[in-house]
Amino acid sequence: MVHQLKREQQLNCDIETAWKFFSSANNLSKITPKDMNFIVRTQLEDDEIYKGMIIDYYVSPMLGIKMDWQTEITQVNHHQNFTDFQKKGPYKLWNHFHEFIPNEKGVLIKDTVDYELPMGFLGEIAHKIFVKSKLEHIFSYRYNILEEMFNSKKHQ
Repeated sequence: MVHQLKREQQLNCDIETAWKFFSSANNLSKITPKDMNFIVRTQLEDDEIYKGMIIDYYVSPMLGIKMDWQTEITQVNHHQNFTDFQKKGPYKLWNHFHEFIPNEKGVLIKDTVDYELPMGFLGEIAHKIFVKSKLEHIFSYRYNILEEMFNSKKHQ
């Protein structure tokens, strides 16, 4: 079964700053909980993402077990949106659409993740027991870090 996770957050910055931060895979580890042991394996300059870009990671989603994860950037609309799609990793499907909407307060970022677990009904049981709450935790952590980075008094 395909599940969907949606999040949005207002950032107090301009579109250039938001785009530069989110389109650099090197920044992913900054907004991922430390217990995930998220490591970008692909040697990247801080170049912007592009359609067809392949990025390899290590991630430990549970019990410290290290897994390979590979994503491909499947579409990019500069300063508007991009999509990363899991080519290899723990999910049967992982498609993450990132959207950037400039407004009078800065930039509204929206995330829509369509995901599916492997192993049919066993995957659904795992989703109910821990995967859904783990994803909620990851995106809550990310929200808090981004608040600190972009919206705290010391950065305004």
